[in-house]
Amino acid sequence: MSVTDHHRRRRLGIAAGATLLILTVSGCSGLGRTAVGPVTYTTERHAVISVNSPGVKGCHRLPLGAHEVHNGTLIDMILYPNRNCQGGDTTYVATTLTDVTAPRSQPWRSYTLVH
Repeated sequence: MSVTDHHRRRRLGIAAGATLLILTVSGCSGLGRTAVGPVTYTTERHAVISVNSPGVKGCHRLPLGAHEVHNGTLIDMILYPNRNCQGGDTTYVATTLTDVTAPRSQPWRSYTLVH
C-alpha cells in the first residue's frame, strides 16, 4: 500500500466518522432539547431560585414572581408579566444577561426561550 492510498483511506474514514456524528446529533436534537445553563431569579421576598437547563419549548412559570432574572443559558429568553407567556410588555434578555424590574413595578411571572 502506498502512502497516497493510506492518506486517502484515512481521509475517507474521517469524513465517514464526521458524517455519522452529524447525523446522530441532528437526529436527536429535537428530543428533549434544553437550554444549557441556569435561569436564576430573585422573588419578591428576596429568595433566590435557580432552574438548571430548562426545556427550550413551552412556557415556564415563575410561581413566586421575579424582580431580577439572570439568563445563564446559551440561548435568549423573553420575560412576561403574566403566567401564560402571552400579551405585551415583554422583555428580551439575551444569553448571560440580567434584567431587573423597576421599583414598584409588577414582577415577571413567566418566560419562554428563543430557539
